[in-house]
Amino acid sequence: MADAKKAEAETAATPPKKKGKWMVFALIGVACLALGGGAAFFLLKKPAPTGDEATEAATKEPAKKKKAEPGAPPVFYKFDKAFTVKLQTEQQEAYLQAEVQLKLLDSQGLELMKQFEPELKHRMTLALMNNKASMLSTATGVQRLANELRDIANRVIDPTAQKAKPPADAKPATEASPAAEAAAAPPADAADPGAPVQSVLFSSFIIQ
Repeated sequence: MADAKKAEAETAATPPKKKGKWMVFALIGVACLALGGGAAFFLLKKPAPTGDEATEAATKEPAKKKKAEPGAPPVFYKFDKAFTVKLQTEQQEAYLQAEVQLKLLDSQGLELMKQFEPELKHRMTLALMNNKASMLSTATGVQRLANELRDIANRVIDPTAQKAKPPADAKPATEASPAAEAAAAPPADAADPGAPVQSVLFSSFIIQ
């Protein structure tokens, strides 16, 4: 009996160890979470590329020349007022009144037209004044003038894209007969595929 009571007393005196084990497991779990969170933080916080690295990455990408998307609707810009100029004097004074519209590469060109409109009007007016009535009496002469205005507009908007190179069909200002102009090959209607202004169109063209 004495031995049985002694065994019971020793059993009662021994503290339970389950609580201690759970505490150890909990601390280990917290430590693992902390380590995992720290590793994720350092992995996600990747330093941004420096200026040299960004430049190097940009140079690796091939430069793509902008072109009009096939099937995209045309974009036009019309000057608010018609151009009215006095032509070069021949037998009698003549005046030209022309409503000019620009066919653009895309809708972004509309903002460019607004920004450069004062200079565009000035340079186009000078180009119109540099003509005689006899030079604009045929469709070929009018188309040649439209191409000249188109090239002027492109040089104003982007001087580096197109140098002052006379077109293949350009001729010096002479008093050529209308029949000779009509016999000449019609000039090309379109500019470079990446030019901001693709063509110049006349809504009205009156010489009086």
